[in-house]
Amino acid sequence: MTMLEVIDLKVTYRQGDRTVPAVRGVSFTLDGGQTLGIAGESGSGKSTMALSLLRLLGRTAEVTGQVRFGGEDLLTAKWSKIRAVRWAEASVVFQGAMSALNPVRTIGDQICEPILLHERCGAKAARKRAAELLDRVGIPARRLRGYPHEFSGGQRQRIMIAMALACRPELIIADEPTTALDVMVQAQILNLLTDLVRDAGIGVIMISHDLSVLAQTCERLAVMYAGQIVEIGPSRQLIDEPRHPYTSALERAFPTIGDPASRLAPSGLPGDPPSAADLGAGCAFAPRCAQSGEECRTHSIELWPSGPGRESACIRVLPDFAEQGDPR
Repeated sequence: MTMLEVIDLKVTYRQGDRTVPAVRGVSFTLDGGQTLGIAGESGSGKSTMALSLLRLLGRTAEVTGQVRFGGEDLLTAKWSKIRAVRWAEASVVFQGAMSALNPVRTIGDQICEPILLHERCGAKAARKRAAELLDRVGIPARRLRGYPHEFSGGQRQRIMIAMALACRPELIIADEPTTALDVMVQAQILNLLTDLVRDAGIGVIMISHDLSVLAQTCERLAVMYAGQIVEIGPSRQLIDEPRHPYTSALERAFPTIGDPASRLAPSGLPGDPPSAADLGAGCAFAPRCAQSGEECRTHSIELWPSGPGRESACIRVLPDFAEQGDPR
């Protein structure tokens, strides 16, 4: 059953007299109990897109399209509805737990706050729930009275996950939840999120620049470039057989453990991602694409079926192009 449906989502920032398109026509669906990974370089629009789903962007952002959650469009809903949805039905694990947690309040008070606000229970019941949540994420309940600076980076990330689960939401948006964590702690956090999806049937949108993290955790993967989804489909298929040149470049950028050739000469991409303010006609990836032709610089395509459950925004997946072959 579809939990979340995003239709033609666009986010534009105002900068003085001009507007900058940060997200350009993103569409996808998420079922209950499903995990969707969002990948791409820094500046591709991942976090902007995710935060816009719950209307968490600042006043300079103009958001259009539809975000249908539980059958209601959150972009046109009243603020009373948005406040009811946040925490209780959908919550966010923010990037950088130390900056997201209040340094002068105990973690117990911070976990209890959304419970007291949305479930309207007593302080004793909220405290009990907070203790259960800490146990669930692997932190002793006796540490409820601790302050954020008394915990390690991995523990603070676990606390953020506990807070996100406080009101038993249906959807969790995890924005780079393993950034700056060592590989052992990263694996623990990923296993924790995987277990939560399996045990509680929670839908998860996970944002990362690391394809290996998303392939390990998510059923489906969406790759973003210059504010658009350029490829979406089952994670394993996108990693093993990418149809868009950008997905292929991301996959090759990570060296293979035990392979000296890939370690000493990892593949990458020349140049930098385009500025959202200076996007021209044609495919935004064409200037960095080794497979691009003249038609790529003059025409851009929307997502097009490229296999069972897969879509790609590349001219080479179009039937006419496949029949004609590469003119070069």
